Amino acid sequence: MTEKTTSKHLVNLEKHFANDNPVLLKSAKIFHDLDQIEHELGLINNDETTASKKSWWPIISLVSGNSSAKSRFINSYLMNAQQQIAGVPAFNQKFTVLLHNSQTHPATLPGTALDVDPRYPFYQISNQIEQLLKGEGERLNAYLELKTINSDRLKSKVFIDTPNIGAEATNPVNLLLSKQSIDCSDLVFVFSDVFESTSPMQLELIQQIINQQDSNKFVYLVDEPLAALNPAKTNEIISSWQRKLLALGLNTGQFIILPSAQNNINPNHQADFFEIDERIANVNNDRTYRVLENLEKNIRDIENVVIPEVKKGMITWKERANVSSLFVMSFIAIGAVFAEIELGVLDFLFDPILGPIIIVVLLAVLIPTHLLICKLHAKFIIKKLNQRQKELNLMENLAQLFEMNLTTTRMLFPFSEPLGWNKEIKARLSLLINKTKGLVQDLNDDFSDQEE
Repeated sequence: MTEKTTSKHLVNLEKHFANDNPVLLKSAKIFHDLDQIEHELGLINNDETTASKKSWWPIISLVSGNSSAKSRFINSYLMNAQQQIAGVPAFNQKFTVLLHNSQTHPATLPGTALDVDPRYPFYQISNQIEQLLKGEGERLNAYLELKTINSDRLKSKVFIDTPNIGAEATNPVNLLLSKQSIDCSDLVFVFSDVFESTSPMQLELIQQIINQQDSNKFVYLVDEPLAALNPAKTNEIISSWQRKLLALGLNTGQFIILPSAQNNINPNHQADFFEIDERIANVNNDRTYRVLENLEKNIRDIENVVIPEVKKGMITWKERANVSSLFVMSFIAIGAVFAEIELGVLDFLFDPILGPIIIVVLLAVLIPTHLLICKLHAKFIIKKLNQRQKELNLMENLAQLFEMNLTTTRMLFPFSEPLGWNKEIKARLSLLINKTKGLVQDLNDDFSDQEE
C-alpha cells in the first residue's frame, strides 16, 4: 500500500479549522482517509484531495428580479460610504462572487480566478460550461467575476451576486451557473421582485426551491415601502406574500421586510438588518452540515457511481475482446477443417510428439493475439471512460482505475471486480461513513441538552 501525502489544500484547511471548528477539523482527517483509499484505487493523484470538490467557506447567494432592490441591499449591507461610490450596479449581467479584503477600495478579478481555486464556488466550472456549449468554457470571464470588498460582514463568508432575472430569454450557461450557485449555497436570499415576471430562469428557480424545500436555506426579502411607513402592516404584507408563493408551490422559507431606502443610505444602522444578521450568524453551522453531507456523498459515490462506471467499462471491454478473439479462432478452425479435408492433419494432433508441439504453437499464437486484441479494445474503453468522467463531472480518474486491470492475468481470465476493489476497501469505506455520521451527531449535541 502506497501512503498518500496530505494535499496542500487539506493541510491549509486543517490549519484554518484547528481552533475554529473541531468538527470540521475531524472531518478533514476523514477526507484524508478517503483520499488514501482513492489513491490506492488509482482514482486520484498524490497531490489531489476529494476535499476540493466543494467550497468549505459559508456561501450565501442573492437572487432578484429586474429591480434595484438587490444592489441597494448589497451596497448598504456590505459596503461603507467610500465604497458605495463604486458599488455594485443595479443590473449586473455576471455572477459576481464577493469576498472580504482589507484593502480600502474594491478590486474586481476575472472569472478564471474562481475556476482554478478550490476554496471558492465555481471551481473548475469551465469544464461543465464547455460540455454544455462548445467554446463557451473559454469565455468564462463573460459569465463570472470575483470582487473583493472591505466589509466585516464578509469575513469568512462568500456572497454570490447572481444576475437579475427578467422576462427575456436566458442563456443555458446562466441556467447552469444559477443552479450551481443555489446548490452550493448554505443560504439563499430571494428578493420578492423575482416573482413579478415569468421567465425560464424564474421557473427553474421555483423548481430548485421546490426540490430543496426540506432545507432551511431560503429566505425571502420583501422590498415593501408601505411596511416602513406603517410597521403594523408587516404581518399583513408577509401573509400576502406567503399566499402568493404558496400558489407557486413554495410553502417554506422565512420572510424578512427589507429596511426602507431612506435607512439604506446609512449602512451604519445595524439594527435595520437585525433579522438578516441573525440568520447569517447561523450560516457557519449550515456550512458544517453541508461539508459533512458532501463527505458522506463522496464516500458513497465510490461504490454507487465510480466503481459501477468502471465495471461497466470492464464488462464491455471483456465482451468485445472475447468476441474478437473468437472471430480469430473461427478463422483458424475453418482453416483447420480445410486442412483436414485436403491433408488429413487431424491425425497429427493425436501424435504423441507432434500433437503437443501443435498445441503449444497454437497457444503461442492465440495468447499474444488475444492480449493484443484486449489492448486495442482497451483504448476505446479508456476514451469512453474519460468522456463519462467529464459528463458526470467527477474528479476521480475512471480510466486510470481501468488501466490498472490491463495485466496479463486479468486479460486472460474473467474478473468481475476492478483491481483493488475488495471487502477490505468496502469495510474501510463503511467505517468512514460511520465516523462521518458520528461527527453529525457531535454537531447535533452542540445544540441539544439531550443525554443518552
